[in-house]
Amino acid sequence: MDTDNLFKLIHTVEAVTNESIVVWNDAFPHNVGVSPILVLGELERNGAQNQMKLAELLGFTGGAMTNIASKLVKMGLAVRRSNDQDRRQVLLEITPEGSKVLKKAQALGQKQHMELFEVLDEDEIAQYLALNEKILNGLKAKRTNREKESK
Repeated sequence: MDTDNLFKLIHTVEAVTNESIVVWNDAFPHNVGVSPILVLGELERNGAQNQMKLAELLGFTGGAMTNIASKLVKMGLAVRRSNDQDRRQVLLEITPEGSKVLKKAQALGQKQHMELFEVLDEDEIAQYLALNEKILNGLKAKRTNREKESK
């Protein structure tokens, strides 16, 4: 394996991701970043959730999740409420305004993805998709093996 090309690939993937985030942040009219939008998306899909479970699911630290949740609540995009089954547990829940902001964010993301990939022809898109699926399957297999080994 050519490590120079591998490191160049890694750098390029990171640069594309970073540039995409910068462009998205510049274009999105709300003072909400990508991480809070990911939280809103999870809440929209699966309903109110415990903050620590959200953090684990999305790969955030507990402290980062607390900051994200506080910002979302302050902006009126989410609320904290007691769990009916366990009053000690507080759940984070998306508000109707949070749903509206999420839909705007998703629409902007879709538009930007279309613009990002319009430089590729159909064959290149098929190759890129196949490569990403192969990498994703490899990552999932490694995670499954780690989970089996830890038991």
